Amino acid sequence: MFENDPPKPAKLDLEQLSVDELKQRIEALKADIAACEAEIEKKQAHKSAADDFFKS
Repeated sequence: MFENDPPKPAKLDLEQLSVDELKQRIEALKADIAACEAEIEKKQAHKSAADDFFKS
């Protein structure tokens, strides 16, 4: 789409993974989701603080 967009990773064939590998992948994805949610909260708090500052 755009030149600066990172390349999309190749689609993982889940059928080739064992049950243990799938469980490990789920845990890794949950950790990534938690990190993303924490970053969202941080950015929202920062934006809220800036909004409050400029309302005054």
